[in-house]
Amino acid sequence: MTHFHYKGGVLHAEDLPLDRLAEEIGTPFYLYSSGALESAYRDFGAALAAEGLDYRICYAVKANPHQAIVATFAALGAGADVVSLGELTRALAAGIPASRIVFAGVGKTAVEMAAALDAGILQFNVESLPEMETLDRIAGEKGVVAPVAIRVNPDVDARTHAKITTGKSENKFGIDLAHAGAAFARAAELPNLAPQGIAVHIGSQLTEIAPYEDAFAKIAALFAELRGQGIALERIDLGGGLGVTYRDETPPDPAVYAAAVKRSLGQLGVPLIFEPGRLLVAEAGILVTRVIYAKDGATRRFLVVDAAMNDLIRPTLYDAWHKIVPVAEPSGTVSPQTVDIVGPICETGDTFARDRALPPATSGDLLAICSTGAYGATMASTYNSRVPAPEVMVRGDAYEVIKPRIDYQALIGQDVIPGWL
Repeated sequence: MTHFHYKGGVLHAEDLPLDRLAEEIGTPFYLYSSGALESAYRDFGAALAAEGLDYRICYAVKANPHQAIVATFAALGAGADVVSLGELTRALAAGIPASRIVFAGVGKTAVEMAAALDAGILQFNVESLPEMETLDRIAGEKGVVAPVAIRVNPDVDARTHAKITTGKSENKFGIDLAHAGAAFARAAELPNLAPQGIAVHIGSQLTEIAPYEDAFAKIAALFAELRGQGIALERIDLGGGLGVTYRDETPPDPAVYAAAVKRSLGQLGVPLIFEPGRLLVAEAGILVTRVIYAKDGATRRFLVVDAAMNDLIRPTLYDAWHKIVPVAEPSGTVSPQTVDIVGPICETGDTFARDRALPPATSGDLLAICSTGAYGATMASTYNSRVPAPEVMVRGDAYEVIKPRIDYQALIGQDVIPGWL
């Protein structure tokens, strides 16, 4: 969070004071630092380059699909990892060439396949035999050959949250390692597919390097075996998942990760695709909210804020921990209070933090919920008929509202009342 700091007693995003933004925009709102986005991308690329790897970074659009963010990475030379036709459309519109786009996901439809073939994407990451057969049919109807990588499930425990691990045998993703050889043989038989690579992704928010090394060793052995069988594989897609620090995690530095990739796969001498998402955007974003009430319950003190689980569902969905700090810099002499920070939605789960030690706060005070750039605004909803928080991007001392707050008429205007009513 180096691009967020206190200056003159106020928390700043780059060179902009957050209290000023709150007055001009209203709360709650998401804010992204351009400098933080660019630094994260360059740092990750520099780590890979330092190991002499032949690499392509394809930003995982699902982490935060806002056009301004995708366009920021496009300007730096990024490709995109997409999992829907909507994300494909976003990536193309943001300036990412189709030749740098990987289409992943376990449930691609025929319509999505056709659109991706028309666009001329780099590859499809195929995750099942039925998907493979469907893609062959659609490509045949179009008179083209579809470039594919087969996603292999290496049965490796990423040791992360159960809802975001993807590489164990019981997960829905990929083709298990024992059947990968047969899957590649079938792909080679199909006339409208060109099997060009292996793909693997074992989960998100990994904080250890060992699961990666286990998975990469299995992929390296499979790659060599398949090439020995005459399947002309050209590249390996290593997915993403490298974690960030939300609380007290100590995820591997990108340099440590890159060194592990080099040890495991460097001898193969082939291009590698990396698909970071959270790593690039999480720490570049914050959610600014205002305290509505400070409420003393029978046994707990609550800060009721104007952001809610519809704006940021991660704490409710994953029991996720986010650092929360006051926008007004606290004095070093004040004693913290233990509080629960909750939203106004009629759900007990609408809670951002429990038993959190914070400087004393009261109605009207501003708080910043940190590291919300990934899986924050993109997972928002209009539950309780709340309008989604607007989004803002900062560069230096300038800002732009990149997604305005809609009004209630726009919200309910999406509904159609049947004629009989």
